[in-house]
Amino acid sequence: MLRAADIAMSGTKYNFDDVVNRRNTSCEKWDFLEKNFGYDDLLPLWVADMDFRSPQPVIDALVSRAKHGIYGYTGLTNEYYDSVIGWYRRRYGWEIRKEWIVYTPGVVPAVSLAIRAFSNPGDRIIVQTPVYYPFFKSIESNGRQVLNNRLKLNGDRYEMDFDDLEEKARDSRARIMILCSPHNPVGRVWKKDELKRLGRICADNGLLVISDEIHSDITYPGIVHTNFASISEEFASTSITCTSASKTFNLAGLQISNIIIPDEKKRSIFSNEVESCSNVHPNSFAPDAVMVAYNECEDWLEEFRAYLKGNLDFLKQFVKENVPEVRVIEPEGTYLCWLDFRRVEQDVKKLERMMLRDAKVALDEGYIFRDGGEGFERINLACPRSILRSALEKIAEAVKKH
Repeated sequence: MLRAADIAMSGTKYNFDDVVNRRNTSCEKWDFLEKNFGYDDLLPLWVADMDFRSPQPVIDALVSRAKHGIYGYTGLTNEYYDSVIGWYRRRYGWEIRKEWIVYTPGVVPAVSLAIRAFSNPGDRIIVQTPVYYPFFKSIESNGRQVLNNRLKLNGDRYEMDFDDLEEKARDSRARIMILCSPHNPVGRVWKKDELKRLGRICADNGLLVISDEIHSDITYPGIVHTNFASISEEFASTSITCTSASKTFNLAGLQISNIIIPDEKKRSIFSNEVESCSNVHPNSFAPDAVMVAYNECEDWLEEFRAYLKGNLDFLKQFVKENVPEVRVIEPEGTYLCWLDFRRVEQDVKKLERMMLRDAKVALDEGYIFRDGGEGFERINLACPRSILRSALEKIAEAVKKH
C-alpha cells in the first residue's frame, strides 16, 4: 500500500504538509459547508483554492502594508506592470506591453464584462463542456445563449471536436468562444497545434476568443502551456486573455486579475465596460501581493508544483489499489483532478448523496459542468497529503458500502 510518507518531499524550503486550520476565518471552502451542501461535517475538496499558505514574502508584504494603517483608493504603479510583464517574459517568452493590461477584480467578472461588451442579448457563446460552471451564468444571466462544442473523451484523454466546432462557429448568432486553457475540469493543456486550429476556425468566422488562462502556471512535468494570443498577431488581435496570480499563489480573496488585450479598439471597448461598473480600483493589498509573488516567489511555485505531482501520484496509486472502479482522468494542468465514477453509480443524484452522506466529502459534482460531466467528480489536489489521504479513504469506504 502506497502511503503518504512514501512520497515525502526532501530538501525543500516550504512545508506543504502543514495543515492550516481555516475554520472560523469566513472561509468559503470550510465555513459555509452547511449553506453550500446541507451538511457541516464534510471534508471539503471542492472550490478551487489551496489549503496552503501563500509564500512567506507575500505574507510579509501584506503585513507591512497593513501596518501602514491607511487603506484608501489604490492604483497600479509602473512597478506593478513591470512585475506582470516580467513574469510572462520569463515563464512563457511572451512579450506583452503595459498598455495591454486591464485590471478587473477577477476572471469571472472579466468574462461577464467581455460578453456584455462584445455581444448582444440573444447572441450565442461557444463553450466546450464539461467546463467551468460559472461560464454558464456569465452567458445566461446576460441574456445570451450557450452554444456547446462538447469535448470528446478518447480513452483517458479529452480532445476537441473540431468538425463540430466549425459547424458551431458558422452559426449566424455565434459571436464569442470561451477557451478554457488549461481546461477546468478535465485538465487538458492544449497543444499549440490544437490552439492554432481553433484560432483559425474562430478567426475565419469572426469570433472573439476569450481565453481563460488562470491556471496556466500550474502544469505537470513535461507539459508546456501556450498563451493563445502569443501564437500570432492575428490571434492577439482577435482575443482577450484572462490571467491572474490568484490560482498560482492562492490569492483569490484579494480579487485582482490582469486582462491582456493587445488590440487597441477592443481594449477601449472592454475598458469602457469595466468603468461603467466602477471596477477601476483594486483593494489596497492586492497590488503588493501580486508584485511580490511575481518578483520573488518562483521558488515557491516550483516546490508547490513538485508537491502537487506527488499528490497526483498518490491519488492514482490509491485509486488503483482501493477503488479500481473509479477512473482517473490524469490532468496535464491545474490542481484539479477529474474522476469518472460511472462504473460505481450512474444516477448523478445518488452519486452526490454517496459523496455527501456516506463519504462525508464535499467535491464538485460533475453534472454542474453540464453536458458530458454526468457521473464524474472534481477533486481539489491543492491540500496537504494527509487531508487528501483522509478524503480518499472516506470515498473508498463509501464505494465499498455502495
